[in-house]
Amino acid sequence: MTDYTDDNEEYSGPSKSELKRQAEYLQDLGKELTELGPETLAKIPLPDVILAELQEFHKMRSFGAKRRQLQLIGKYMRSLDGNQVRLAIDRAKGNDKAAVAALHKSERLRDALIAQDEALTKFIADFPEVDVQLVRQLIRNARKEAQNNKPPKASRELYRLVHNMVLPPLILEVKEEEEDTDE
Repeated sequence: MTDYTDDNEEYSGPSKSELKRQAEYLQDLGKELTELGPETLAKIPLPDVILAELQEFHKMRSFGAKRRQLQLIGKYMRSLDGNQVRLAIDRAKGNDKAAVAALHKSERLRDALIAQDEALTKFIADFPEVDVQLVRQLIRNARKEAQNNKPPKASRELYRLVHNMVLPPLILEVKEEEEDTDE
């Protein structure tokens, strides 16, 4: 029985088929991005070039033009990590379990901060990088708003601050472009 494996063979990277699957996956993510509303899309930290191409896609009426634009969006998407983009889309749509848990935790923390002074001490211990003066100001304003039956503007700002501490925003890393020798 002959052994056909060569132990000296080095890994030369993903196969053409694997590269094509990755490109198609990223193009599918690009298509999914075109289906998102502007508010949801604003929550995803995409590079400016991709955002511009997505806006251009929505201006087009022709099926063929939209198909070509999707391919261009897919090309630009190749510079991003597909898993990070998927996570960012899920987080923006509210489908990410970690994001939902962070949302609930942020609401509880905000309510505790407004209700009791001891919660601020624990919050500062948990998140030492927070701007303490801003947090105290927001708590004070939120308490005044609640007392005077005014809209909860400071409470919302406090929630946003707490949420950004509990679940920091995703940063989509752009991969270094490899030199194209066929141009």
